[in-house]
Amino acid sequence: MTAQLLIGPVLRRVVGDRATLWLETSEPAEVRVEVDGGGAGSVRTFSAYGHHYAIVIVNGLVPDSSSTYRVTLDDRVVWPAEDSAYPAPVIRTRAADDHAQPVSLTFGSCREATPEATSRRLPPDALDAYARRLMADPDARPDTLVLLGDQVYADKTSAKVRKFLKHRRGNGHHGPETEVVSFEEYTKLYLESWRDPEVRWLFSTVPSVMIFDDHELIDDWNTSAAWRAEMARESWWRERIAGGLASYWIYQHVGNLSPDELAADPLFQKVSAADDATDLLHEFGRRVDEPESAENTDQPYRWSFALDLGRTRLVVLDNRCNRVLTPGGRAMLPAEEWNWFVNQAHGDYDHLVVGSSLPWLMPPAIHHFESWNERIAESHRPRTAAFGETLRRAVDLEHWAAFGKSFAALGELFRRLGEGGPGAPGHRVGAGGAYAAPASISVLSGDVHHSYVARADFGHAMVTPVMQLTCSPIHNQVPAPMRPLMRFSWSRTVARVARGLSKTAGVRKPALRWKRLAGPYFGNAVATLHLSGATATARIEGTTKDGGLFDVAAVEYHPANPVAASTTVPQDVA
Repeated sequence: MTAQLLIGPVLRRVVGDRATLWLETSEPAEVRVEVDGGGAGSVRTFSAYGHHYAIVIVNGLVPDSSSTYRVTLDDRVVWPAEDSAYPAPVIRTRAADDHAQPVSLTFGSCREATPEATSRRLPPDALDAYARRLMADPDARPDTLVLLGDQVYADKTSAKVRKFLKHRRGNGHHGPETEVVSFEEYTKLYLESWRDPEVRWLFSTVPSVMIFDDHELIDDWNTSAAWRAEMARESWWRERIAGGLASYWIYQHVGNLSPDELAADPLFQKVSAADDATDLLHEFGRRVDEPESAENTDQPYRWSFALDLGRTRLVVLDNRCNRVLTPGGRAMLPAEEWNWFVNQAHGDYDHLVVGSSLPWLMPPAIHHFESWNERIAESHRPRTAAFGETLRRAVDLEHWAAFGKSFAALGELFRRLGEGGPGAPGHRVGAGGAYAAPASISVLSGDVHHSYVARADFGHAMVTPVMQLTCSPIHNQVPAPMRPLMRFSWSRTVARVARGLSKTAGVRKPALRWKRLAGPYFGNAVATLHLSGATATARIEGTTKDGGLFDVAAVEYHPANPVAASTTVPQDVA
């Protein structure tokens, strides 16, 4: 049968004169990418679970160029489509020496289905709106899209997917009636979401990196050891976790790797060489969820990743899969991965950007409430611990504050980096020598279905401004009754009350304070971080009722003046 292009092409990484493009086809095929003006690559698809995929590495791109390209399957042009009404897709490269070249990162999280598929009445999709804006203004194209979790929802499916699941459950495929379980069911989520015409065009012409959050698997994924024990008793859970992580690896994670990293990745090399990688990936998906099991002697698989763009270092952290959930020793990252992150934070760059699906700095009242909850959920009194666990799951008390040691360690790392100066505790030392403090540290986050900007205050003169930039959702919404409570949680009075509560549980006062500069905004949104010289500018844009974009907030910061500008609009315009 003739191979068709099902999903993609998705432009993932552009590194020097090379690029990677991911796609899915209906049948095995020889895939080739040809770039006008120079550059090409070809590869045979690999197969898993009856599906066919390819990561094409394109070599020989012209530096500092923007060139159109086409994709062929068995010598037939399949992209761009012959009747496409959209601009031709391009691959844009940076200059050979790009250290003086600005960097632009567009980010956000939480995109529930595509607007045509969802059965809920949601405000316009911010990623669709952003794509339409780029079609009209291609010069505004960012260097990379950073998608920070809940790219698909395994536990909140559309009417179309629920119809498919009903048929599957009736034919003996066990699992919850409205939630996906198997790899095959996961493929329907990506087919539905990534074939959205505007988003498909956007993904074909702007590089992207991605990290999961909980809804790629299930709400509250890995919130506690008790939660894991409870889920392990569900008859369908092992299939869900194996299929969910295998599909995430194929559809999202493998594209985060550069060409050199792909060549060095043992799993990718095995999968791409196998006649059928189903068993290999199914075993992988099962094993990486159980790093502590007796039969698993491997180190935890590192989902976190890092990359450099010009003088900017981006480090994206896994906030879900590799959590340490041992009572009394909870940590957002295991020791090996934390050490890897610390090493990435020390090096020769101007701006450090940390991608964290969960915000590091939450509204202060919520932070104190989560830190109190972590402590009482580990109480030696069974009833108190049970109450804490129930409360944790009921209101999603699982952010950095619920991993108090990790929250403090991240703040201490930022403090040491930001103090800077020769001989100072924060003077960075890497393989290439010693480096001064960064010009900025920015934490990009999502998850919480509202957007805001907050500045960390370490209580003394910091060379480096440290910012929390939260943008969520892209296409979802927080229930209206919750909005006043979220605004209220920024109140100093409420924060003092919540701090008093955490104090009763023996929680130490945080070593830093933080102040909201913009937000909260509750509409669908995308955000862009622009880094030029020593200056960082964060801009959040919300969707209008007719599917356009408008400025919600803009904040500029740099070492000489940590906050030079801040603007905001009423929270509920959308």
